[in-house]
Amino acid sequence: MEKMSSVLSGLRYREFLAAVCPMLLACFAPLATAAPPAPDRDLEIVGWLEPARLIDPGVYMKAKLDTGAETSSLDVEIIKKFRKDNKRWVRFRLTDRETGQKYILVRERVRTVAIVMHDGDRQLRPVVRMGVCIAGRILNTEMSLIDRSEFSYPLLLGRRALKSFALIDPGSTYLSKPDCDPPARDGSPDN
Repeated sequence: MEKMSSVLSGLRYREFLAAVCPMLLACFAPLATAAPPAPDRDLEIVGWLEPARLIDPGVYMKAKLDTGAETSSLDVEIIKKFRKDNKRWVRFRLTDRETGQKYILVRERVRTVAIVMHDGDRQLRPVVRMGVCIAGRILNTEMSLIDRSEFSYPLLLGRRALKSFALIDPGSTYLSKPDCDPPARDGSPDN
């Protein structure tokens, strides 16, 4: 008797699925085939790794596009944090990894950010605004300054910088070129 009951309930279940599945498919099929809504801004498809150029001092570098990071970061050696005219400033050394050329730059600190590291510790970093050319666009974006010499890529662009122009293709690299207007140079080489 138990065997017959399970066979009957199995048949009822199959009949139920046979009746319900076509209805569900009919309801959800338009959602699966509809084109995604057009974004309200012109977004560029870029890879997770792209060439970029810092506008000042005109240094080309590889940029990792990281949607897991909110703030962008740049590989530099911080020389000095100081106050001038009641504003906070930072002097730092940027090294072009390709040529070895060193530049001393001074920027106003717009804020200090506490970055939570993988081990849970917090790291305080100064944040400055810098111009970067990527995918034919010039971004004036915030960058935290930190020694990234142990990382493969000297520039990491986070969500704040990316949201204005980029859709990231995680399976691709170098889909764009850093072609923007010629750089203005006010950084002085430090030989």
